[in-house]
Amino acid sequence: MPLFRKKPVTIEARQLVAGIDLPGMDALVGWINADGQPGQSRAYHAGATPIYIRTLEGMMRAESGDWIIKGIKGEFYPCKNDIFLATYEAV
Repeated sequence: MPLFRKKPVTIEARQLVAGIDLPGMDALVGWINADGQPGQSRAYHAGATPIYIRTLEGMMRAESGDWIIKGIKGEFYPCKNDIFLATYEAV
């Protein structure tokens, strides 16, 4: 059976940390929504975690400790901390 390796790509990501304050949540959601379509948000929150993100696979929920990843085509999606740490390293 053929084997494949993921190509190295550089992504932008931010972690949703426990105890984040409202301005921090607003900044995180603003980062996700910054390049979106006018009048259509890609992410929202109700004043605390979780954050809901509209992804290519549908609406997904990011909990405290999860990472929010901006993909190579500008798409956003949440990733659990253990998966993120096993997949990515700082550059």
